[in-house]
Amino acid sequence: MTTIHEPSRETPVTQEVDLCVLGGSCTGVFAAIRAARLGLSVAIVERMGAFGGVATLSLVNVWHSPKDEVFEKTIFAGLSIELMDRLKIRKAVNERDRSPHWAWSFNAFEMQIELDELILEHKITPWLHTSFAAPHVEDGELKAILVENKSGRGAIKARFFIDATGDGDLCQRLGLETYRGAHRQPSTTCALFGGWDSLGNLDWEKLIRDNAGEHKIPDGFAWGAMIPDSKLYMLAGTRVFQDCSEAEGFTKAEIEGRRQIRAIHDILRKQAPDANITLQGLPARIGIRETRHVRCLHQLTGEEVLNGHVFPDAIANGSYRVDIHHTDKPGITFRYLDGRESYCRPGMADEKSRWRAESDVNPTYYQIPYRSLVPQSAYGNILAAGRFIDADEQAHGAIRVMVNMNQTGEAAGTAAYLALKNHVAAKDVNTDTLRKTLADGGSIIL
Repeated sequence: MTTIHEPSRETPVTQEVDLCVLGGSCTGVFAAIRAARLGLSVAIVERMGAFGGVATLSLVNVWHSPKDEVFEKTIFAGLSIELMDRLKIRKAVNERDRSPHWAWSFNAFEMQIELDELILEHKITPWLHTSFAAPHVEDGELKAILVENKSGRGAIKARFFIDATGDGDLCQRLGLETYRGAHRQPSTTCALFGGWDSLGNLDWEKLIRDNAGEHKIPDGFAWGAMIPDSKLYMLAGTRVFQDCSEAEGFTKAEIEGRRQIRAIHDILRKQAPDANITLQGLPARIGIRETRHVRCLHQLTGEEVLNGHVFPDAIANGSYRVDIHHTDKPGITFRYLDGRESYCRPGMADEKSRWRAESDVNPTYYQIPYRSLVPQSAYGNILAAGRFIDADEQAHGAIRVMVNMNQTGEAAGTAAYLALKNHVAAKDVNTDTLRKTLADGGSIIL
């Protein structure tokens, strides 16, 4: 590879804060809010033009149940519930009870605006259309990040940093150990369609499945949800295999996802000519399930998740099943905490089995420990939050959904406050105090 020489230059410091959060997903936003509520000055950096990440920019407009697997016990609260309550005021949420698929569907565009308002209400400094370029280290300490935006190159200095980029960009560029799973889950490009009700009782999944080969659509899994108080339908029916952690793969993935959307549209128009299906919206960014992970003090395992292991430093609780979108075969596999397993492939009966023998007592939720957010690092002022935390293939298949990752953001923001308050490194934050502070702020700690 040929190179060019960039001359050294002086970079202006555009802001100095207590905490800088990289990544404006709900995970990142919630980290910023929890820290701001505890008194820190906070900046949040997002390379796109809106907050919310997969929930808004990728159009994945569903969140999963706050109840345990048997729908008897509430296992999380905090900012996820606060945001849903705010959206209900605008008639921007539909609710479902006792569903393993999702509990809320919402209007992603209303959520974008609501997140703007939350950021401003908490006096957090937003940096939209701002790309993280590099970390700045002095005398072995992480002091700032370098960013690029319409004003050029600048630096944001902070005492603490949270990497909520989804891909672990800050951790990776600091040289921390990262890894990719052996069977990385594929991405999905969603789309908004109008006229979905004109399909009536037509089996649209069968239409897509029967004609997928002609249009080179991978044999995957399709689902969707109506946008509340509208006639628009969000369809998640594509399967994109390119690696989105690198520029070339990310570019190819975006184009391939849109190609598959058009192919699905063409199938519906041809096979259901009496329906009036129109393409009404595409995501600003493909929905990514998995890229790289960062090596932390503890790797959460599928065994720990599926057996409901209780952690003394637990900072998040979840009940969404292990959900593995396969790269080496069609369809998806669901594993439940009660030992059930189901392999689901479009057009075929579900293959039901058990990954564990029947038992009189089963766990009904799992936990994420704080240790899985603390990178193995010489830098004491950085935490990870979001889908790239340290988890193996099975664990990631369960914990990666947004309501779980939102909790990791709240924990990281709270831990940043405690680290700065007590002048300790991230790894030395007292987890009993962390859990109590989270509970005092509205989280459910079990």
